[in-house]
Amino acid sequence: MTHKHFILELKAGATLQTHRGVIAHDDLIGLPWGSQVFSHLGNPFFLLQPALGDLLKNTPRNTQILYPKEIGFILVNMGIGPGQHVLEAGTGSGSLTRALAFAVGDSGHVTTVEWREDMQALAKKNIERLGMSDRVTFRLGDIGNGFGVENVDALFLDVANPYDYIGQARAALKPGGFFGSLLPTVNQVSKLLNALRHHQFGFIDVCEILLRYYKAEPERLRPTDRMVAHTGYLIFARPVIYAEGYGTEADSAASAPDDAEEAGDED
Repeated sequence: MTHKHFILELKAGATLQTHRGVIAHDDLIGLPWGSQVFSHLGNPFFLLQPALGDLLKNTPRNTQILYPKEIGFILVNMGIGPGQHVLEAGTGSGSLTRALAFAVGDSGHVTTVEWREDMQALAKKNIERLGMSDRVTFRLGDIGNGFGVENVDALFLDVANPYDYIGQARAALKPGGFFGSLLPTVNQVSKLLNALRHHQFGFIDVCEILLRYYKAEPERLRPTDRMVAHTGYLIFARPVIYAEGYGTEADSAASAPDDAEEAGDED
């Protein structure tokens, strides 16, 4: 069964107009989450707290946004959490920016760079709707001149030609930090892989995420008729410092050797 969602800010005296009837905001204010309510036509609705994914899919946009299926994996795979400084370019409509601001918490910060002023203005409005403007610094400019910050914990490069800015990304990231990018075609991914190796990034991974929902009917459980399949290739890497004599200028195309392992504490 397909559910229609309406995401709104409750205001005294306002109404929600739907094809299934009108609901007064005053009838919703003060109710606990999960409460069932009815429109003036008697049709049922439920009052639910929106998940982050609901907010992201509802983001006003002028460009294609990242899907929650990619965003969730990005946050986990790049170790993004409270207290971190995360860098993003370009901002676009701010879908990923919203997720990053949510993840870093009050103690963290997001710096996002965009060269189009109109897109940055839209992204600012989208962040303001979440009430997280204090967690985000917006920069307007050409990342070819650098990102304007250093020693960030993670950097996600969401531009059409990320392979042209890997030197700048390396300068902005702390050693051993997290790099991520999203590209739609394999030839773009190949260019990015060469650039990452040239600038001595290791632990490079490439993947895509396919998401398939099922009809939640016990007697006829089966996949839904539509699925969100390929939306782009995710590329992840870590800036590393090679031991003396390895990864020199003469060997700048080398990546981490096949038998290299990531060292770290295990909980």
